[in-house]
Amino acid sequence: MKTIYLTLLISLSCTGCAVYAVADAAIAVGATVVKTTAKAAGAVIDAVTPDSKSDKK
Repeated sequence: MKTIYLTLLISLSCTGCAVYAVADAAIAVGATVVKTTAKAAGAVIDAVTPDSKSDKK
């Protein structure tokens, strides 16, 4: 009976690690997508809008 409880405890703890790993990977992918999209949008806006710097000498 003791081995059944130990096996159940180990299997539940491994499942928790797997769920954490999958959630961590999903968050990392989401953050990368948002960061890349923001950089691309910023590049497009910089390319479309004229420079606001004046050439004073």
